[in-house]
Amino acid sequence: MQQLNVSLSIPIPKDMVLIHKVELKELKESELKGVYWNMKTLEQRINKKSEWIKENILYPSRFRRMLDTEKGGFVFYPKSKGQTWSFQATKMADFLDKHFADIFNK
Repeated sequence: MQQLNVSLSIPIPKDMVLIHKVELKELKESELKGVYWNMKTLEQRINKKSEWIKENILYPSRFRRMLDTEKGGFVFYPKSKGQTWSFQATKMADFLDKHFADIFNK
């Protein structure tokens, strides 16, 4: 088998660094750790209004069983006026990624 050795120099701008993909993934994951979203934040994240989110994600029983904090989930469902929705960001983000097709294909 033949082999070709090439010496190449590629400049890296001073405002940039090279990191391993694993490190980048870890940094992105840690960005959401310990963070809670409210309904407005969730609306912005998935570009849907709260009515759509409630109808298609939060209230259908197939999802509520997984989401509701009263059932061991990571979404606080308001029980009275004045209480607000609360979503554990890391777990909600994972849920949305994992169940994308389920959400849109009823």
